[in-house]
Amino acid sequence: MSRPLVKICGMTRMQDVELCAALGADLLGFIFHPKSPRNVDPDFVASVKTGITKVGVFVDQPHEEVLEIMEHCGLHAAQLHGNQDMHFCWRIGPDRSIRVFWPETYASAAALLRDLEGFEEACGHFLLDAGRIGQGGTGRTIDFGILQDIEIQTPWFLAGGLGPHNIREAMALNPSGLDINSGVEKAPGIKDEAKLREVFDILAEYE
Repeated sequence: MSRPLVKICGMTRMQDVELCAALGADLLGFIFHPKSPRNVDPDFVASVKTGITKVGVFVDQPHEEVLEIMEHCGLHAAQLHGNQDMHFCWRIGPDRSIRVFWPETYASAAALLRDLEGFEEACGHFLLDAGRIGQGGTGRTIDFGILQDIEIQTPWFLAGGLGPHNIREAMALNPSGLDINSGVEKAPGIKDEAKLREVFDILAEYE
């Protein structure tokens, strides 16, 4: 088992950006949703020049607004948390779309897989999160049991309350990537250096 991609989401401070870059994060996530306590100003995101892949998190903004923010901020991908359909993903670009799904809202693993398969050509990555549509950063861990017996063909990120306490359990699902946010925070948008270092120390065991 190899180390998955690591995305640290909910970035709001340059010192946290620099720390995550130094620790070896592969992607950094920035939330563009006014109702989120981690909502950021596009100008701040545009100022981030680490060379690390930058991902914008969007809920229900029109695709024109998403594309405008992506261009202004130099984003490499859009993480789509709302009701965006396949046509929306095509407008953003399949190689730049990370579509979010909520496994706990499906009646069965088969039903989840049907939806995933419908988006395979429109999205380069999926993200599976705890809770329901529009949520994120709640700190609640996804029910890992839902994902134990399914095979997802498209590269996918696992999210939902990940931190030092459950990273090894998450790794057992063999995700392509880990999306880490509230599990390494002192407060919303304020990362905890000790927890971040612990996460990367654990993941080093898989390199």
